Amino acid sequence: MHSPELLKGTLQTILLKVLKDNGRMYGYELTQRVKELSEERILLTEGALYPALHKLEAEGMLKTEVVSMGKRVRKYYSLTPEGRSLVKERVSELINFIKTMSSVLNVELA
Repeated sequence: MHSPELLKGTLQTILLKVLKDNGRMYGYELTQRVKELSEERILLTEGALYPALHKLEAEGMLKTEVVSMGKRVRKYYSLTPEGRSLVKERVSELINFIKTMSSVLNVELA
């Protein structure tokens, strides 16, 4: 599992990209998809996930839809047009940062 400190700076980018690739998703679904994609190396907690989602929503990057399923209510998240246009920029920025860190640490990426 990766350090929460490392994850903190990349979580929004991860969430934006997962939503871009998968469409509308609810919180637990997002955590499971990230867990699957990371081969169980990134395990999102509610304490990390929901503040990041709420921040992205407040910034206009996400929209929400509340769906009642019997007694259960699910809040689905999806990208706004602004969020969709930001994904490529955020992913590119993260990739450039990873390349920079590789140079600073003098290690080659696999």
